[in-house]
Amino acid sequence: MSEKLRIFLSAYACEPEKGSEQGVGWNWALALARQGHDVTVLTRENNSETIASSAEIRGFDNLHFIYYDLPRWVRRLKKGGRGLHLYYRLWQIGAYLEVRRRFDAHSFDVVQHLTFGTFRHPSFMGRLGVPFVFGPVGGGEATPPLLMRSYPLRGRVTDSARALSTFFAKYDPLVRQCFRHAAVIFCATKETLACVPATERRKCALYQDFYASKDLILKEPTANPPTPRFLYVGRLLYWKGVHLALQAFAQVRQTHPESTLTIHGRGPERDWLHKMAERLGIEEAVHWSERNVSEEQLYDLYRKHTAFVFPSMHDACGAVVIEALSQGLPVICLDTGGPGQILPEGCGFKVAVAQRSQAEVVSGLADAMRQFAANPDLHAKMSPRVLQATRQITWDKVISRAYQHIQDTLHG
Repeated sequence: MSEKLRIFLSAYACEPEKGSEQGVGWNWALALARQGHDVTVLTRENNSETIASSAEIRGFDNLHFIYYDLPRWVRRLKKGGRGLHLYYRLWQIGAYLEVRRRFDAHSFDVVQHLTFGTFRHPSFMGRLGVPFVFGPVGGGEATPPLLMRSYPLRGRVTDSARALSTFFAKYDPLVRQCFRHAAVIFCATKETLACVPATERRKCALYQDFYASKDLILKEPTANPPTPRFLYVGRLLYWKGVHLALQAFAQVRQTHPESTLTIHGRGPERDWLHKMAERLGIEEAVHWSERNVSEEQLYDLYRKHTAFVFPSMHDACGAVVIEALSQGLPVICLDTGGPGQILPEGCGFKVAVAQRSQAEVVSGLADAMRQFAANPDLHAKMSPRVLQATRQITWDKVISRAYQHIQDTLHG
């Protein structure tokens, strides 16, 4: 049995009943409190109201929240998202100074930086003189060069700038100092691990930041739909690979004309993708859904499909992959980034991307989709395995393993 620790979490984003970064901060805090650790969370002031009203924290006398934010005039920097990264870095500096002012460093056994979970934006909490855990962090993922040609021009320009930013971030003195101060570095992907200086990689372990909620995992698999139904859920962004899914689906329709593809989400590439579906001649078989839905409605959507198609090219996590798996839905993804790392063996198909052209990757996606379309029993065989594997990647189980790793490292 691992010892109970006094843990300080730095979680800029932390909010109940949310996904993405907000859900990461919230769920790590709850899981650690459930395991009996004494947990103090530092987050932004604008999260205080929803946290205070959450029924989930009632009954926890070992979970504490403190709030910090920069002066109101500085907050204008992030209006419209334009100055968010500068504002966030200033918040990290201010948060460090606030903690140093309010607490004796020896009040805690471990300090962990959680959100934002990207290595480009360093934390300063490692300077407190307490064993420091950085992450899980991603951000090292990049579009495979041969696939970048499939993007629209604005996507190629933006992704090239992102790749340049990642390159320079590896040599940012503050980032490198953050790595040096860390006792443990949790990297969300192998690509991010490769961005850590070789001298610091002995501190690293691969852990995702997002996991399955035990209460939301389906008890029994659902029946396979009578006709092949494929599903994508997520924002309509060029790097999410929806255009590759459309091209693959067009090939599948040639041999399985009864197949359908549902695309649930909205985003700036909506018109580009709609026009592509028209050019491919599959517009009548692609169902677009942009409306906001409740969590239950979304999970019901997962349960009504044959397989989940998520060909994202540089997601550090891919929370929707976890959601799909929790409903017994097999996943088709690329073998890169977070989704490629999350997907358990035998729970779908990972399409190789290394040194492969757009045509080869699209063909790989189409082949995976055809296997489900041609073999109605495949969903039924995989779905129980999917649910069983997902029960091993719940918040409580994985975070317990992560903190055992931390304690073994600190005591080793």
